[in-house]
Amino acid sequence: MQKRSLGNTGLQISPLTLGGLFTSDLGGGVDATVETLTKAFDLGINFLDTAPAYANSEETLGKALKRVTNTPDDLVISTKFGGRPQPFDPQDKDALIGSAEESLRLLGIESIDVLIIHEPDRPQQYPWWTDPQGVDGPVMQALDQLKQQGKIRYTGLGGTTVNEMHHLVASNKFDVLLCAFNYSLLFREAALELLPTAQSLGMGVMLGSVLQQGGLAKRYDDELKTKPPWMSAQRHLQFLALYQLLDDTGLPLPELAIRFTAAHPAVSTVLLGTSKASHLEAGVRDLEKGPLPADLVERLNTIAAMVPCRPFEEPMILPLGKPYFGPGMANVGEGIKVGKL
Repeated sequence: MQKRSLGNTGLQISPLTLGGLFTSDLGGGVDATVETLTKAFDLGINFLDTAPAYANSEETLGKALKRVTNTPDDLVISTKFGGRPQPFDPQDKDALIGSAEESLRLLGIESIDVLIIHEPDRPQQYPWWTDPQGVDGPVMQALDQLKQQGKIRYTGLGGTTVNEMHHLVASNKFDVLLCAFNYSLLFREAALELLPTAQSLGMGVMLGSVLQQGGLAKRYDDELKTKPPWMSAQRHLQFLALYQLLDDTGLPLPELAIRFTAAHPAVSTVLLGTSKASHLEAGVRDLEKGPLPADLVERLNTIAAMVPCRPFEEPMILPLGKPYFGPGMANVGEGIKVGKL
């Protein structure tokens, strides 16, 4: 794969990133991660993203990296602030610095390439800011100290909203944006302000959840024969229109999703969270086909415009193929929690 620039950082990265949620005990542990990393590196992937909130991903990656024999010389690793140590206090500067040092120890590296503030846009989850308007708090002092000590190289924001994230991005205090859930085949909210602003400021952009946590990973024809009770009528019509496009073109849904999102001019890389080598191979194969034809993009734009913004009460993780017990993503399926970018 041809590398891309991660904004103005100078880092050259693969347009596909291996997300770290399943490079953990959730995805088979160290042995499985060794196989996943070996395949990823063979395919030209040189960017790994992890977080303390991703089960034991940092520890698993660190152990696996010691056993992998084809690690690229230009390997780039991003991890995050958030959720460690417990009980977690995002206002404790010393604890934040200790968390970054623990990431270094677990990963077995001397410097973190990109350290991302996890969910900076959801103060009820992580109240990072003492001055939200000025985008300031102990976390900024922690980042500055870690950078001065050479323990991190660049800083970033990783969130799942649009308006709140845009305010943080517009502060021009960070190098990288991890945007999840808000730019995909059907969801375009991030394209209005968030991605253009990040691009104008020279930020590298990582896209997460371009398959909408499985909602765009495969078709759910049987489930969508009738409108699910949680789904708005217009979203239902939109999915049916998308499926008709798939029938007309014969293209697989994941290929369509990856080729479309990776082609946005602001996007540096698309995250793919998986423990299966076949998924990585398919993702790289799809990317190497290049952007979608203009007429197909125009048709996708028309379908996306059917629901320009999320309907009220729509779950952030669409419960297609999952149990659903009522409004709020905490009730969607087992083991799905806020903070899994």
